[in-house]
Amino acid sequence: MSDAGSSSEIGKNRPKMSAAAAGPYQQGMQAFVAGDLQNAKKFFQAAIAADDKAYQAHYSLGVVQERLREEAALASYKSAFTIIPDYEPAIVSYALFNARKGRTSEADTFLTQKRNQLPKSAALLSAHAEVKSLMKDTANAQKFASEALKINPDYKPAMVVIARDHYRGRRIDLALYALQAILDGFEPVNENPPRDKENAEALLIRALIYREQGNRAGAMDQFQKAVARRPDLVEARVQLATMLLEAGSPEQALPLAEGALRFDSTHLPAHLVLGDVYRLQSKYAEAKQRFDYVVSKDASLPQVHYNLGLLYLFAPSIQGMTPMQQVDAATASLKKYQELRPKGESDDSDELLNRAKLKRGELEAAKAAAAPVPATPPPPAPAPGKPGQPAPAGQPPAGAQPPAGGAPAPAGQPPAAQPPAGGATPPKK
Repeated sequence: MSDAGSSSEIGKNRPKMSAAAAGPYQQGMQAFVAGDLQNAKKFFQAAIAADDKAYQAHYSLGVVQERLREEAALASYKSAFTIIPDYEPAIVSYALFNARKGRTSEADTFLTQKRNQLPKSAALLSAHAEVKSLMKDTANAQKFASEALKINPDYKPAMVVIARDHYRGRRIDLALYALQAILDGFEPVNENPPRDKENAEALLIRALIYREQGNRAGAMDQFQKAVARRPDLVEARVQLATMLLEAGSPEQALPLAEGALRFDSTHLPAHLVLGDVYRLQSKYAEAKQRFDYVVSKDASLPQVHYNLGLLYLFAPSIQGMTPMQQVDAATASLKKYQELRPKGESDDSDELLNRAKLKRGELEAAKAAAAPVPATPPPPAPAPGKPGQPAPAGQPPAGAQPPAGGAPAPAGQPPAAQPPAGGATPPKK
């Protein structure tokens, strides 16, 4: 948001930042642009320590704290507009921070009070329109944004709010018309030029619409332009990275996802995308770490369970898990995904579950084939005959003993041969 006032009556006679504060302030801005939020925070705090009336430093500190999910951002914004009561960026950010946290009624009341104090502020009207849009009060959202444009016909944030509210309300044709006015203008263009052809937020909204409509080339072009214009626009980075993954380009998606997390380290969709990049690069431990983080923060997100299912099913091995444990974990994750996904949505999760079932069968078969075959036990010995009963044919009677040494052999058998005495030779026949 511009530091200049949104109308001719706003932003007059503001104090200049001291030289002692200007140095660390500029260092903070450089760190922010690079996505180094922790150092940006330190430099802005140093600027405030050098000049506690440096309202821009208070505001910029609030921006960083908001990116870091710190409630202290509200106090920093308040310090800025306490020093300069008509400092619109801080007032708007204070209200929108509350609205994005779900405190829309508080934001609504706050902006009503501030607009009474600054009735000629197009910025406050535009911010109020955004809050009304978040409250699904589209009539007042469109009304307030239009009133902002009456105060300042060239106020771009109000134009973007109009387009965004139409998009939220699924009035896609009206959203595209408003975006055309901002980004392209109308024929003849020399008479109706674009209001702000490089507006990153407008580019983002149009990219989202194009993607929904199946216009992949158009969507990627708009996402790329949005990121080039505003590298800190996390949603544009994540959406573009997702499309690059779908196109089979994880190496191009990687810097976009990593950059998104530099600007917002807790952004769950960015963690999901980065985890999927790691999975496709065979960095399975790193991928699981990202997915586990998302589950720990919000286990109700369907996509994280789908991604975990893919990881468990296709990774050759995951540390600490057997192949059978992986297949079972894949099955559980994919079933959880189906439980949480929007009703009536169709995808490939049934096919993946079938693959998991087949893989489990293969593992069971391999385990059975590898098991040692038990030795075949010998047949049982025949039971001895009972006294007084003849022995079976071909067997001696029960209890028969071999002939004693030197005793004659049974009739019909030759005498039992004895080995010759030592040194003697067998008798000649």
